[in-house]
Amino acid sequence: MEKKDLRIIFMGTPEFAVGTLQRLIEGGYNVVAVVTQPDKPVGRHQDQLQPSQVKQYALAHNLPVLQPVKMKDPAFIEQLASYKADLQVVVAFRMLPEVVWGMPRFGTFNVHAALLPQYRGAAPINWAVINGETETGVTTFFLDHDIDTGRIILQKHFPIPDDADVEYVYDGLMNLGAEIAIETIDLVLQGDGKVDSMPQPEIDDLHTAPKIFKETCQINWNQKAKQVYDFIRGLSPYPGAWTELSNHKTLKIFRTSKTGAATTSEPGSIRIEGKNLQIACADEWLQLETVQISGKKRMEARDFLNGNHDIDQFHC
Repeated sequence: MEKKDLRIIFMGTPEFAVGTLQRLIEGGYNVVAVVTQPDKPVGRHQDQLQPSQVKQYALAHNLPVLQPVKMKDPAFIEQLASYKADLQVVVAFRMLPEVVWGMPRFGTFNVHAALLPQYRGAAPINWAVINGETETGVTTFFLDHDIDTGRIILQKHFPIPDDADVEYVYDGLMNLGAEIAIETIDLVLQGDGKVDSMPQPEIDDLHTAPKIFKETCQINWNQKAKQVYDFIRGLSPYPGAWTELSNHKTLKIFRTSKTGAATTSEPGSIRIEGKNLQIACADEWLQLETVQISGKKRMEARDFLNGNHDIDQFHC
């Protein structure tokens, strides 16, 4: 089968998905339509509508865009079917009903930013870093009735350096996800729609990747320094790990460094070493490097220290 004969519908919303859509368009694949989330209200009064990054890219390349509020809406299902897609490619989208993922004759595959079955869920990149993993990757799999449980087609591995934050891993997996999507589509083309796949293995120590909320991002200084270090880089630069100061202001922390210096001080206690601000964790002192106090811009921790001499404790 030739590229031009394989009708593809692409589904995705954020920047992470744009990388794959761009590779499809630049590679000459036949993307007949794009499905993305409805425009999002933004602004102080929520009176402006902002299109998704996938929509912006699609419109710039004259691709038809569908934005259903409900995936089972009969009008949307009818419109989707009218494109007569052979294959659907999903990257960072939403859960699909069977009437949607079962529509194309060659099925629907998803690009997931983890090595399934590990880190099923909405925030696999964050949780892999938070949990101190040294490796993650991307997986393509056919959709089925449950979230992230379908048969695996391909996987690619990606190392996580000890000092990497989510932005680094996100960028790496965005590029790797585009590569694996192309390779998966090429398998479909080579097999005239027939692609080998395998069931996900049964694993006892299974990590999940649930959606992250503001309360998820609060730092627990009662944990060991390595856990806090990984937690902070696993939420940096977005949405940002935070803690409450003794004056009840909120401080986001984006970068820290490990001191290796043991402590018996109460977790959350502060000490000043030269011009360095260090916080006691359960076992060691952790040094703050980049922070942002509420209402201010991001700054180096030593600059924050210069204007906040009254801080004596971080709340756990």
